[in-house]
Amino acid sequence: MTTDVLTRTKGRVDAYFGISEHGSTFKREVMAGTITFLAMSYVLAVNPRILGDHGDLGDKGMPFQAVFTATAVAAIFGTLVMGLWAKYPVALAPGMGLNAFFAYTVVLHMGIPWQQALSGTLISGVVFFVLAVTKVREKIIEAIPMQMKLAVGAGIGLFVAFLGLKSAGIVTSDPATLVHLGNFHHGTTLLALFGLVVTVVFLTLGWHGAVLYGILCTTVLGIVTGLVQLPNSVAAMPHGLDQTFGQAIIHLPDAFTGKMVVVVLTMLFVDFFDASGTLIGVANQAGLLTKDGKLDRAGQALAADSVGTAAGAIIGTSSTTAYVESTAGVSAGGRTGLTAVTTAGWFLIALFFFPIFATFADVSAVTAPALIVVGVLMSRALGEIEWNRLEYAVPAFITVIMMPLTYSIANGIAMGLLFYPIVMVAKKRAREVHPVMWALMAVFLYYFWYLAK
Repeated sequence: MTTDVLTRTKGRVDAYFGISEHGSTFKREVMAGTITFLAMSYVLAVNPRILGDHGDLGDKGMPFQAVFTATAVAAIFGTLVMGLWAKYPVALAPGMGLNAFFAYTVVLHMGIPWQQALSGTLISGVVFFVLAVTKVREKIIEAIPMQMKLAVGAGIGLFVAFLGLKSAGIVTSDPATLVHLGNFHHGTTLLALFGLVVTVVFLTLGWHGAVLYGILCTTVLGIVTGLVQLPNSVAAMPHGLDQTFGQAIIHLPDAFTGKMVVVVLTMLFVDFFDASGTLIGVANQAGLLTKDGKLDRAGQALAADSVGTAAGAIIGTSSTTAYVESTAGVSAGGRTGLTAVTTAGWFLIALFFFPIFATFADVSAVTAPALIVVGVLMSRALGEIEWNRLEYAVPAFITVIMMPLTYSIANGIAMGLLFYPIVMVAKKRAREVHPVMWALMAVFLYYFWYLAK
């Protein structure tokens, strides 16, 4: 009797996800989901470090414990929506780059309280959802030149890497030259360099979960050398959401300002194209694209991403988006939504191990190598930009260079999108500039006028 029930249940799950149809097996899907979790679980340590009040934000940051819990819950919810609704082997979590924009540009640079920034994240998620379920999505994707999309991704990569180098103490401030090489006699800087070396080695060897293993090795060495304190316990009941849950809704009236327009547009822009690129890349690797290169159930997949962003904002974290680390699971054979459901299950388990992840996050030298390596991976888009054509090279370069040098992702995007129409007019190709680009140019002109004011 029990065997019959299990067989029927297994058959229903198989039929729902199309496991056999895609040439996969239950065991392979579960293994793929586990590998995806290992590859991206570093976010549980890095995101609280970036957004929380234990890191660079200090008392301007969000409650540290709350960010960890919100990060895990947002990853669970977003990944389940992707797996159960869109049925893709793609996991979601608060995005690297987007969390940096939230913390360093919005909260630190622009002086916007984190509660209001969460409201902006919620609005961007809702707008993203509307765009995802309508044909407007396709028109916007077509309007932004591919070269600019590549530049944004690469620029964020440089910005994230710069944050990692700064946190590690490898790069420090200097009154004469602005930046300078750090002091390699400091124990934490040496610890970060060790972490960077081992992470790069693991990554080069093709190990799935290389970033996590690098964090673990760095933590062990830190404990041995006394630079990292052992946690008082291993597990703990999740808590802290009472400090962040619903703040995005409560502060919605504060989000409708001129300053927040640029914040929402930047969040939307980055999340929208990051999600599109990641989904297409993962689907292509998994052989899930149609013959004409289109993504089946693209509307559901992007809508799932936007639902994750909106839900994550309500819970208490920055934009939740599809993770490129999902390719690790795909390379292990993951082909269906069951892979994503498995990854969500592991995040649920991790939710109870805050003391361990807090140990990783409390010392910046432990998480800094992860930021540097993620930045390297994101910057690979530089190789796809057509540098021999000035009409693309100029706005792309300005986008990329302005992000780390002005310590702002928004400034980089704004500057690049301002210059693109200008160089296209100079090249006598003004007709090729989409009306959406002219509209964005006007918005960002207002943005710089507002900053100057």
